Amino acid sequence: MRNGPKPDLTQTTPFEPRLSSSLTEIERKILDYMVLYLRTNTYQPSIREIGEQFGIKSTKTVSEHLQALADKGFLERDPSRSRGVRILGVDLNPETVSVPCYRDLPEVDSGFRTEGADTYFSLDRRLAASKGCFMVQAPGGRLEAMGVTEGDFLIIEPVLAEELDDGAVLAARLDSKTDYYRLRKTGTQAFLHPMRADAEPIAVEEMASLGLVGRVSALYRRISPLPSPVSITTH
Repeated sequence: MRNGPKPDLTQTTPFEPRLSSSLTEIERKILDYMVLYLRTNTYQPSIREIGEQFGIKSTKTVSEHLQALADKGFLERDPSRSRGVRILGVDLNPETVSVPCYRDLPEVDSGFRTEGADTYFSLDRRLAASKGCFMVQAPGGRLEAMGVTEGDFLIIEPVLAEELDDGAVLAARLDSKTDYYRLRKTGTQAFLHPMRADAEPIAVEEMASLGLVGRVSALYRRISPLPSPVSITTH
């Protein structure tokens, strides 16, 4: 069991800054991974799964990291159970889901990815309805035709090309570059209109061959300035 007093879970911010700052980089990554895994699967990863995620071959080393998290007040451990870990002070509401957030569009095809994510956000499942959704910080000047400004957040969901309707805003890879476009259909023809105001539309002969990353499904705009990125365990 964890040593020391339990944190006050009634506070708005689950962890005091001094506790969050006491984590090493690998401890923070393991804790974030455990939270994301739990929200996705409703049960905790095993020690072996944690080791595989971070390339740690020794289960003893993983166990030592978990014990360090327990000693710092982030976990409670039950050594008698294979997945006997309880995360403390994190909102695990089943109505929310954790999604990765990137500084820019990840260079991947459609589908769920977490590699290279800068942070994670907990979203209402009604906003992130599709499995594989992710968020991107909107770039400056590349979405001005849509009224999106730098600092906004976009929710992007995976979608098949045949599911795209006329007027959909999407992220796609063309000519080795991933960018944002609005789809326009005219009879049997399809055109991608770049979201920059001065860009010319691009004819698409085969939608199925499009390097589709996903469809922009929602916009989140902050009124106040954006704070520095933090890990999901500080929310």
